[in-house]
Amino acid sequence: MGAEWIAPVVVLAVVLPLLAALAIGVGYLLGGNHGEAGERGTSRLALSASGLSLLGLLGLDLQALLAGATPGQVVLGEWLVVGDYRLLLSFTLDPLGLAMGTLVALIAFLTLRFSVNYLHREAGFQRFFLVMLLFNTAMLLIVCAGSAWLMFVGWELAGVSSYLLIAYSFERPAAALNATRAFVTNRVGDAGFLLALFLAFYWFGSAEWPALLGGASGLESLAAGLLAGGFLVAALAKSAQLPFAPWIARALEGPTPSSAIFYGSLMVHAGVYLLIRLEPLFMQVPALSALLVLLGVLSALYGLLGAQVQSDIKSALMFATTAQVGLMFIACGLGWYELASWHLLAHASWRALQFLGAPSILQQVSQPPRPLPEWLRRRRGIYHAARERFWLENLSDGLLVRPTLQLAEEVERFDTRVVNRLIGRMESADTVSSLNEWERRQHGGGGTGGIGTGHGVAGHGMEWLASRLAWLEENLILRLGGEGLQGMIGRVGRQAQLLEQLLERPRYLWLMVMATFVVII
Repeated sequence: MGAEWIAPVVVLAVVLPLLAALAIGVGYLLGGNHGEAGERGTSRLALSASGLSLLGLLGLDLQALLAGATPGQVVLGEWLVVGDYRLLLSFTLDPLGLAMGTLVALIAFLTLRFSVNYLHREAGFQRFFLVMLLFNTAMLLIVCAGSAWLMFVGWELAGVSSYLLIAYSFERPAAALNATRAFVTNRVGDAGFLLALFLAFYWFGSAEWPALLGGASGLESLAAGLLAGGFLVAALAKSAQLPFAPWIARALEGPTPSSAIFYGSLMVHAGVYLLIRLEPLFMQVPALSALLVLLGVLSALYGLLGAQVQSDIKSALMFATTAQVGLMFIACGLGWYELASWHLLAHASWRALQFLGAPSILQQVSQPPRPLPEWLRRRRGIYHAARERFWLENLSDGLLVRPTLQLAEEVERFDTRVVNRLIGRMESADTVSSLNEWERRQHGGGGTGGIGTGHGVAGHGMEWLASRLAWLEENLILRLGGEGLQGMIGRVGRQAQLLEQLLERPRYLWLMVMATFVVII
């Protein structure tokens, strides 16, 4: 394989799952792959796309092995240029990126193959495979992206896919609630990622990994700490480390294959991968490295104690995953980034196998769960705290959720009692505007609705202005033009309505979509 084929192969490896997801979605909308009859076509398309993606990455591995070196940074071109700021389409195919990309493609392919039988005759079969392919694309973007901004695209797509799969059984309130909780928690981490992106563009004019890490070496300690701190918040949230750890236990509402690939194997390690990718930056900030060790120790203890008191295998595996990822954070904080890399690769492979095998283990094993360890049985306080998951969710509710809700209620009360009265609106929910209500009264529409007769200075002013505008409309615009102007307005309206009806037809809609793509390109 020549070097000129590297760029097309890596693009196809990332894009093929996305194209397959779009094909499944379009086929479902057009009624071509509904129900059990559509399962074979859906699964074959998904497995073909995922398998070809895996083969492409294996080809890149072979090319690197024969050449004795990895391709490194592969730039495909410019995506957007605004002044001094450039967004490049690039991929990082160094040993870490290639190894992680191959692992992601392999686990995704095996999980999809497992899901063909596991989800047979499920009502959401096509929806599941569509979202899993989106997640496949998201993870490949995260581990192979050549810049922080392209990684963020995959970061967000993984978050959306996670929400959709946790809420797979959306008719159950618990699934919808847990999906929302996990989604909102991860948005906190996204805020940190966005802050780091903004700082990178502000200081370096680029978010490419070489530019970002090279420019960070010249930053002062405070600036480097702010940049690394934003990425650290994102890594903690995505990898479910303290103080964001509780959300991952709620993710078990999704089907077992999604639990395996999302939280036990791949997405939970995205934060660790980000830390490893940013090794030179974190090595400049000893305080954050120490914080990594502290949070890693606390998360490992949280996962260890939580796993001891679980009564089902999936929850026990999830807490064990949290503990193992905590150990990876400790290794990064101590500067052992290579050890963390090997730990990540080994743990992701092993945990995927465990999660995929969990359903069969539950059917084969009839003995009760293992008893509590003697040391934990004697310490009732620690046992109770572990059962309650150390009250982290209650703490977040008390510190964040309830104060936010109370603030929203106070703002709504102020808007109703002060702002609405000042501008002349009463508290009725069906009020639209002062002008609208005035016209209803003038034309005998009945009632004053929610406007009243102009409360406050602003209310009287709005009513006076509405009356003047209505007089202008009646006497100087419509009557000045006579029936000809009104007729013209009617004809324009009818033509617009006809155009709208034409655009609603499928062939014209597709024509407009294709025209939009041509204009963008």
